[in-house]
Amino acid sequence: MCPTPPAGDAASRPYSAPLSPRPTVVTGFDAPEKRWQPGHRGVDFAAVPGVTVSAAGAGRVRFAGRVAGRPVVSVQHPDGVITTYEPVEATVDEGDHVSRGEPIGTLDAGHPGCPVLACLHWGARRGVGRDAEYLNPLGLLGAVRVRLKPLEKDPP
Repeated sequence: MCPTPPAGDAASRPYSAPLSPRPTVVTGFDAPEKRWQPGHRGVDFAAVPGVTVSAAGAGRVRFAGRVAGRPVVSVQHPDGVITTYEPVEATVDEGDHVSRGEPIGTLDAGHPGCPVLACLHWGARRGVGRDAEYLNPLGLLGAVRVRLKPLEKDPP
């Protein structure tokens, strides 16, 4: 389960979890070393089929349709982040403006690799195509701890 940020910070954050109540992470983010290598470019949340999926932040619906036969919704946010939601049957259309927490669709069953009845795969990236940088979406919620490492092999 992902840690919860301090309550005082939740209202001021531009993003919130796309499921309510705040879901359990069943598969974490695993960025590959090279962009073309396999990895898990998002997180999977445990859920039940048919549950309402909400926009994690305000923005414009960039895509609502099928990718490789699965229903996907993506939202472009003003800070340049694009969030994706899969498998989600859209209740919004491309070009629609959405607010944080506004319903964007319902969850389908059948996400490949999901270890429970149904999973919402939630991804985040900045940029597109070869310039895309995949982000751990839990960082949008303030649920990722940053650990700084020394630059030197053996610091003094």
